[in-house]
Amino acid sequence: MSAPWEPFGHEEEKVGAVYDHGLAKRLVRYLRPYSREIVLSVLLLGAISLLEVAGPYITKVAIDTYVKPAHGIGPVPAVAIQGLIMLSMFYVIVLIVAFGLRYWQTYTMSMVGQRAMQDLRLEIFRHVETLTPSYFDTRPVGRILTRVTQDVSTLNELFAQGVVAVIGDIFLLAGIVGAMLLLNWKLALVTFTTVPLLVIATAIFRAKVRVSYRKVRTRLARINAYLQEHLQGVEVVKLFNVEAKEFRGFDRANTDHLQAHLQNLFYYAVFFPTVEFIGAIALALILWYGGLGILGGTVTFGVVVAFLQYSERFYQPIRDLSEKYNVFQAAMVSSERIFDLLDTKPAVPEPAVARAEAAPTRLRGAVEFDHVWFAYKDEDFVLRDISFRIAPGEKVALVGATGAGKSSIANLVTRFYEFQRGAIRIDGRDIREMEGRALRRQIGLVLQDVFLFGGTVRENLRFGARERAGEEAERALNEVGGGRMLGRLPNGLEEEVGERGVYFSMGERQLLAFARALHYDPSILILDEATSSVD
Repeated sequence: MSAPWEPFGHEEEKVGAVYDHGLAKRLVRYLRPYSREIVLSVLLLGAISLLEVAGPYITKVAIDTYVKPAHGIGPVPAVAIQGLIMLSMFYVIVLIVAFGLRYWQTYTMSMVGQRAMQDLRLEIFRHVETLTPSYFDTRPVGRILTRVTQDVSTLNELFAQGVVAVIGDIFLLAGIVGAMLLLNWKLALVTFTTVPLLVIATAIFRAKVRVSYRKVRTRLARINAYLQEHLQGVEVVKLFNVEAKEFRGFDRANTDHLQAHLQNLFYYAVFFPTVEFIGAIALALILWYGGLGILGGTVTFGVVVAFLQYSERFYQPIRDLSEKYNVFQAAMVSSERIFDLLDTKPAVPEPAVARAEAAPTRLRGAVEFDHVWFAYKDEDFVLRDISFRIAPGEKVALVGATGAGKSSIANLVTRFYEFQRGAIRIDGRDIREMEGRALRRQIGLVLQDVFLFGGTVRENLRFGARERAGEEAERALNEVGGGRMLGRLPNGLEEEVGERGVYFSMGERQLLAFARALHYDPSILILDEATSSVD
């Protein structure tokens, strides 16, 4: 078993800069079907930003028009009271409308994110089904599961809360800057003197988080792969009494993940207080310069109050953008790994044009190996210059020591792997000219390591041959000697087999797999020690 703290040599081990313009362009493709909803969301964010910018300005109007003139002159004039009531009601209406628009925008983008992720999951699953077994031989299943589940969910955060939300933050920043410049451009420029400090802090933060977050994802992928492998091999672990050793291995992987995560949290713990400190400097500058302006009669009290509110709101989008950067970085890492999977070509190429005559409706079953050489890896050949012929209807047994290549021959006939030299022909036609699905549709292969899907006996027997009558499934089981086993099942063909057939013995699972292959009605039947556990 692979030690979790050692490099696996896969895509998760690459740590460094993650932004890729090409990846971003490919991600946009999944949003194009929902461009109408995205445009609506952007327009809603523009309206929300205007409403949020209006709040401090309403405060400024209330103070300068009604509060300040009425200060210290005895009874409050009725016009001031009425004006304050009207402005207060207007402010409440603004808040209610902003709430409604925010709800509409959030729901719209969440819906877009979920639909885009549904499309992406379907594309990944469809592509994974086209890959040959050689791909899965070198990659832990846990990592492939991470691509389909966790990495896709990470992209959902980008689509639902990232891209469009960043546009909203930019709208809000632009609105705040514009409002401050219109109210008092000198006071605005004094306030903006803290921006260079903010830019420097953000640049340092981005550089640190970029690497640290990718390390977090790498360590998490290791944990997933380690768990998947060890949960599948739990019986072997217990058989050799190595629970303590394997626990130490998992503890190392878990500790590596913790350390990477703590490093990432450290940068956030430093950055956010830094932003708050820079914001406090901006507030102090507003109080200083604005206070002098009030004393000198060049700035109104309402303008200073509005600037204080705008300053608070100015730094909120900055904090949001920093958090969105984390989402963005995670999405770039996930998209890189997802597209790495989607860009993987099947190791066994399909013919450029699958000729109809090369995949007839029914094969006769003549198989010929013509000087075939095959290696799973590099030049380590398992089969060397193998030649033989099998006539239609002929029964042939291949006998050899373990590792002699018996299973490899079965894998080559079904085009699970590509041979390096020679030719394999079925009915005189090179199998490389046949479309893989059309070829396998006429070949039944029963392996020693049987796999049954969760469901009933009937569903497993009819797997791949669902259009055939149900009674033929029972007939196929009787033909392989499974009638007695079927009679013992309380629910007959409707008996649940459990995950991977756990409710049945190895011999019973092999009988079911044998019957499933017969029910498929193949032209060629290959048994790879398919009855090794059948008495």
